[in-house]
Parts: sequence; C-alpha cells; structure tokens
Amino acid sequence: MSINVCNNNSLSAITSIPDSVSGGALNLISTQTASSSSTISFTSGLDSTYKEYIFKFIDIHPSANSEDFTFNMSVDTGSNYNVTKTTTFFDARHSEGGSDAVLAYSANRDLASSTNFQMLAREIGNGNDETTSGTLHLFNPSSTTFLKHFISNFNSYYSENYTMNHYVAGYGNTASAVDAVQFKMSSGNIDSGTIKLYGVS
Repeated sequence: MSINVCNNNSLSAITSIPDSVSGGALNLISTQTASSSSTISFTSGLDSTYKEYIFKFIDIHPSANSEDFTFNMSVDTGSNYNVTKTTTFFDARHSEGGSDAVLAYSANRDLASSTNFQMLAREIGNGNDETTSGTLHLFNPSSTTFLKHFISNFNSYYSENYTMNHYVAGYGNTASAVDAVQFKMSSGNIDSGTIKLYGVS
C-alpha cells in the first residue's frame, strides 16, 4: 500500500493535494430544532456508512430551571431507549465573581451497568440567556462485534451564575447495532435549541 503525500514543505507552498487524500470531513446528515419538545430522537442516519458520528448541540435551553440534559441509545430503531451503559463524569466550574473555581469527579452522575439516561450537562438555567452547547461523539455504532464508546463535552450556564464545563465518557455495553439516540431534559421540555448529526469520513 502506498501513501499519498503533499510534496511541498509548508502549508503556504501547497499548490495541490493528491486526489486520494481524504478524511476528517464532517458530513451533515440531519438537523432537528427543539420547540417545547419533550424529547428529540434521531431514528435514522446512524448506520454503517461511517465509523464515527458527531452530534453538535447549539444553545439547548430548558423550560424549567436547573435541569440536566441527558441521552440514551436504542438497538431497536427507537422502540426502547435502554442500552446498558458504564460511564464517567467530571466537570469544572467558575463563578462570574471569580471565586469557587473547582475541578471535580462527580461519582453520583456516572452510571455503572445502568440502562438509565446519562447526564451530559447538569443544572442548566432557564433564564432568557441561559443555555448549554456541546458535542457528543459516538464510535462505530453499527458494529455487531464491539461495544459502543462515546465521549462528550458541554459548556453550560449553570443556574447560579457559573460557567460549567462537563466531560462524560463511557460505553454502551451491547454488541447489537445502535441505530437510534434520544435526548431529553431530566424534567420539563427542551424549550429551544438545535441538534445536528454528522458522519465523519
């Protein structure tokens, strides 16, 4: 197998790229916009086309104050969202006043072989200017051999004037193909916001 490379020595000198050089492109599959939505589900587009999928979340705004944004996976095209998961959760926070800067693992927000929805962002405020935004990577969901790894990073306006940066990682403990994903608040609705699903080629 040969490797195609650019023969120039600097980015500014590159005049062309070999035809077979590719990879890393984000391919938009679908977009959903919340409007007082109890859940947002992606029941198509997760298949064997790509080995990695990325969800991007833009200004997810809860209807109720101090709510958590959560997700779960399905192996039956959305009939049930109950994949067993083992996860980790930690976050960093800093107040608007410049005090109370903390980086901590949150043992009560992870899951251990649980079918519960996994928290991605916590205690989001519902003030007019308060939201959460972030990304969720899901790896090789169509595999019928390996379990399903995922990682996420969100930043939120915490309900008490903090910035909160949340990190979650884990795996769905199933060898069945994951073919649907659902998002919801811990209570109340997703008042507004946009979720985009991309495949990574």
